[in-house]
Amino acid sequence: MRVLGIETSCDETGVAVYDSEKGLLAHALHSQVDLHADYGGVVPELASRDHVRKLLPLVRQLFQDAGIEAASLDGVAYTAGPGLVGALLVGASVGRSMAWSWGIPAIGVHHMEGHLLAPMLEPDPPAFPFIAMLVSGGHTQLVEVEGMGRYRLLGDTLDDAAGEAFDKTAKLLGLPYPGGPELAKLAEQGDPERFHFPRPMIDRPGLDFSFSGLKTFALNTIQRAEREEGGALSVQTRADIARAFEEAVVDTLLLKCRRAVRQCGIKTLVLAGGVSANRRLRQRIDVMMAGEEGAAYYPRPKFCTDNGAMIAYAGCRRLLAGESEALRFSVRSRWPMESLGGEG
Repeated sequence: MRVLGIETSCDETGVAVYDSEKGLLAHALHSQVDLHADYGGVVPELASRDHVRKLLPLVRQLFQDAGIEAASLDGVAYTAGPGLVGALLVGASVGRSMAWSWGIPAIGVHHMEGHLLAPMLEPDPPAFPFIAMLVSGGHTQLVEVEGMGRYRLLGDTLDDAAGEAFDKTAKLLGLPYPGGPELAKLAEQGDPERFHFPRPMIDRPGLDFSFSGLKTFALNTIQRAEREEGGALSVQTRADIARAFEEAVVDTLLLKCRRAVRQCGIKTLVLAGGVSANRRLRQRIDVMMAGEEGAAYYPRPKFCTDNGAMIAYAGCRRLLAGESEALRFSVRSRWPMESLGGEG
């Protein structure tokens, strides 16, 4: 089966073609980073309008890159949620319309299921069952995955997601948008011994997360350092604060992953979502899983952030299982992943 995947849940316009026999044929991505940079975050109306402008040209480019025509497709998959409703409606309406005009089935895909399955695009994919940590700007979750669509939520964030905390702390440090990757880059120059940030909720049982307090601690640390330095922070001080913040987030994620692996007795861990591209997090997770006599799996960095390839793959699996959407479709800003059905 050959499926066109469309991702428009937020500020990335992603498209891809996945073939169940040949694998990923091609993918293309348009980023809206420059569009939203002046605002320091995503403006939903601007995101929707840009998806309208870019989606069809990107699909045409994709077909050209893949050397295929629409007639060779067997289905269309689009992100149906969770996400920004306006942005979701662009991809869903275009995807469903194209499927209708081509006479092929369409399927709405859960955005986080796409992230969770992104490591399946790699040459050495994980086998079911596994524990997945989905860590991005909007989500920080631990999920027990028995199979496609068979998910049990183990832990969730009670407030801010890890990626959101990265971005907001980066903004406090005066780093450009998007801040998470910039903070990680700056942290490489930092002294890990100068500042110490708390590790939220690690002294409590369970697998939930909380990162809002780290932002407040970062703000207080920055303000105290500014008073001590008599004004704007030096580059080294900013790097030291970035390093301390990153270490706190990584330690927290690491501890909860270890706790989940031991609690479920599953030796395979999958990391997905934008923050899973963080180099320090991957290094620490690899060491931890080796100590647990297990293994960790990640998507390649370009498939950690939002992309069409993960939607095409997830959609292909669901279409092969006989699922499809009626002409009347819907999108959801919120959508619990454990409510999804699965393969037998």
